[in-house]
Formats: sequence, structure tokens, C-alpha cells
Amino acid sequence: MTSTQPAPSRPSHSDVFAVVRQVVGDILPEVTDIPGHKHLKDLGADSVDRVEIILALMDHFGVRAPMSDFSAVPDVDRLVAFLAERSTR
Repeated sequence: MTSTQPAPSRPSHSDVFAVVRQVVGDILPEVTDIPGHKHLKDLGADSVDRVEIILALMDHFGVRAPMSDFSAVPDVDRLVAFLAERSTR
């Protein structure tokens, strides 16, 4: 008899957004507002900041994807959706 474990539940949009807000705030402490329609560049993140933010988020959510997948993400809302869909934690 094989036991099946339930699939891990995916984090909610608001849970992912809270982590994104925390990570961005840690890396860009001057950013106090993170509108969903803005790109990380629009928040003042340079290319190194963006890589650091994405790597921290990938690590937090257990996301395994090429960095190039993130270049097509147009804004914070889509970043949150991308992370929520691929989260393994």
C-alpha cells in the first residue's frame, strides 16, 4: 500500500507580496512603497540589486528557474504571481 502525501499548498499572493516587500526593503531601504504595477528598476533597483532580490526570493520560496525567466517579468505583481506559481515551500 502506497501512501500519498498531499501536494504542498502554494503561498497566497499576499504572503508572497509580504516577502517581496521585506526583501526589497532589506536591499533598498529607501523604498517605502512598492506598487504592484512598478518594475524593480522603477523602484531604484540597479541590475545588481535586482539579481540580489531575485536570488533571495528564489531561495526563500524554493524556486528553481533560470535567471533569464525573470527578465520577462514586467512588474512586481507578475513577479509575485511567478513566485507563487513556482514556489516549492
